[in-house]
Amino acid sequence: MLKQELVRCLQQAVSEAQQSGDLAAATLPEVLIEHPQNPEHGDFASGLPLKLARAMRMSPMAIAEKVSEHIVSPPQIDKIWIAEPGFINFTLRDDWLSTQVESVLAAGESYGDIELGKGNRVQLEFVSVNPTGPLHVGHGRGAVLGSTLANVLTVSGYAVEKEYYINDMGTQIGNFGRSLYARYRQCLDKDKEAAMPPDGYYGNYMIDLAKEIVQEQGDRFLSLPESEAASQLAKVGTDKMLQKIKQDLELLNVDFDTWFSERSLYQGEQYDKVMELLQSGGYMAKREKAIWFESSALGEDKDNVLVRSDGSPTYFASDIAYHYNKFLERKFDRVIDIWGADHQGHVPRMKAVLKALNCGPERLTVIICQLVTLRRGKEIVKVSKRSGDIITLKEVIDEVGSDACRFIFLSRSADSQMDFDIELAKRQSADNPVYYVQYAHARIASILQFAKEREIDSSQGDVSLLTTEPELTLIRRLILLPEIVEQVAVNLEPHHLPYYAQELATVFHSFYKQCRVVSEDEALTRARLKLVKATQIALAKVLHLMGMTAPEKM
Repeated sequence: MLKQELVRCLQQAVSEAQQSGDLAAATLPEVLIEHPQNPEHGDFASGLPLKLARAMRMSPMAIAEKVSEHIVSPPQIDKIWIAEPGFINFTLRDDWLSTQVESVLAAGESYGDIELGKGNRVQLEFVSVNPTGPLHVGHGRGAVLGSTLANVLTVSGYAVEKEYYINDMGTQIGNFGRSLYARYRQCLDKDKEAAMPPDGYYGNYMIDLAKEIVQEQGDRFLSLPESEAASQLAKVGTDKMLQKIKQDLELLNVDFDTWFSERSLYQGEQYDKVMELLQSGGYMAKREKAIWFESSALGEDKDNVLVRSDGSPTYFASDIAYHYNKFLERKFDRVIDIWGADHQGHVPRMKAVLKALNCGPERLTVIICQLVTLRRGKEIVKVSKRSGDIITLKEVIDEVGSDACRFIFLSRSADSQMDFDIELAKRQSADNPVYYVQYAHARIASILQFAKEREIDSSQGDVSLLTTEPELTLIRRLILLPEIVEQVAVNLEPHHLPYYAQELATVFHSFYKQCRVVSEDEALTRARLKLVKATQIALAKVLHLMGMTAPEKM
């Protein structure tokens, strides 16, 4: 990409300026190239002279002047100049910009793909909600974040596997089974006052689940001892909840390559193997009848319990075995976990375990997904109108649609809390960003269909005729897509995609108002149709990366 070429040009220019004695010797910091917000400052700018000023004991402007004298201008650049307080600015050539329309058209659906990952294997684990209840809006945010990152990393050259970790054993599953057993007895009128466990699941969905099991299997669980009945009902219930979770995720256009069972860690001996490794490494100690991981020896604030005094493994112990399986058995080069806000404290101890296992803690990236507040305008929505209980993700999808859900979930960085306005998401107007972006694609489809009906062949269009400011401004936005893809892939920040989509849509709508596409000027018509088609390619690509549809009509 051109940004990398400009970085190399600046690095070479500084080196030559130092060799000639124009600049003092100094270690070169990271060279950053940015896009100025003000178009008058050019297409690219670097503040490198500002970073070098102290080390070279020169003013930034003097450094900028010396560096610019040694820059060998790439053929794409029309003008290089310096600006206060010490920037080096670059402007692209108009004739080069117009040729980029042909480059986009030639790339087609692969436009925006980059070679970054070089086939490295990346595992993305996300959602991973206990199969003890339906998905809510917060789970949807993590699902969209994970699936979008998978899309971006795939087009960036990584071999990506998406995984859902099923917590199908442990305390919560036991509570779920006992809760379902109580609701099951109540539904059969055998024990209307059947006691729910203190830490049970009281949602109305449990009553519906019990009724469903009664309808399918009758009263057969009543003949079993209570503990056995609760255990079997836990299995039946979690299977049903998992199926509902899969269905809800499909509505959101989210799928997984692997559904990994926690229980399999104990059946496949991963748990025993990793405990032996920690024991042999001297990282385990027995205190207070429990077994502890001595993470404080690895820089953690405190040690953590692996096995409780009753002999049952903690969630932390299972997670250690799970990551042993990821890194040492399935041999992923990198693992990205997307967790909810309540797992923030779990991150340092997982890093400590990886250090103990010599897995390289830097190979694990954990993204913490913050909470979502659901609103209808100014009103905060806390309960479901349908059930008087929790608001499920499915209810929101049913009301506003999958595309709106995905776009809004992506519109803020994962580490910031967000408001989800249901009323805004349903509005068909320019103030709804989802509608605004998709309408741009539909408008393009309408233009291209109009040209097709009039049998206008744009294949021989001369893009050198694209010289007006609205046309060139649109092309400037088009050529940013590979940079956006790289930025998302490197920083794992997919919120840049909806921002780019809105910017591209805004520039296109502006172009459409100022430049008549199909006109009496046949040569200009064919050139502008090429530009419109290239815009469609870029807009469709970013929509598909976000897991959204690119509508032909609205």
